Amino acid sequence: MALSLNDIRTLFEQHGSLAYSGEPVTQLEHALQSAALAEDEGASDELVAAAFLHDLGHLLNRFGDTPSERGIDDLHQYFALPFLRPVLPEAVLEPIRLHVDAKRCLCAIDDTYFGLLSADSVRSLELQGGIFSRQEAETFLSKPYAEDALRVRRWDDLAKEANRATPDLDHYLSVVERVMETHATA
Repeated sequence: MALSLNDIRTLFEQHGSLAYSGEPVTQLEHALQSAALAEDEGASDELVAAAFLHDLGHLLNRFGDTPSERGIDDLHQYFALPFLRPVLPEAVLEPIRLHVDAKRCLCAIDDTYFGLLSADSVRSLELQGGIFSRQEAETFLSKPYAEDALRVRRWDDLAKEANRATPDLDHYLSVVERVMETHATA
């Protein structure tokens, strides 16, 4: 079953107020901040939509506020994909799917990156398979959309600031709608 734009709105309206894994923001604030960071960098509509929707799996597969504290990897990067695949292109879906592995890759290729991770990101990193080896990082970087996933990951890491001003839900739903419409006519 595909998620419609109204379904996505409902998920954020009903569950967006949940805490974002031990961070000082809600799920909705995190999504809005991620998308705003993407937009501020001049990202394409597809990549802004990916940044906005990258953690939608948390809203679909609710394990509570901070599943990693209980040793649970909720596999959120995969959970929303079957529901989004009928309505969004690979340019949105692949950065979402790859954003967790992007964290694992960045830890392997950027000596400063691990030190920038929040406590929950460090905890979830271990549950998600840990830091990539050099070979795993090289394999990851050769994948289509890997660079986009790295960008989504960096926005994800920065999108945890309490009370940061962003455009509202309707603004980013309109971006998602444009991408859906373009995909439907492609």
